[in-house]
Amino acid sequence: MRGRTLTSWPSLQTDLLNAGARWVDREVVIEGNLVSSRCPDDLPAFCEALVAQYRDKTA
Repeated sequence: MRGRTLTSWPSLQTDLLNAGARWVDREVVIEGNLVSSRCPDDLPAFCEALVAQYRDKTA
């Protein structure tokens, strides 16, 4: 994950930082073709971002 910015459950923050990622506390993070979110409450925003990524790649 070195050099990537992403979000996740807060309990994974240390593991991701140790893997070289930049961890942020946001509903959704889009980093290139990687889409990440924190928890099931973020699912609507995650799905919207994922669909947008797919739409942009197939347009």
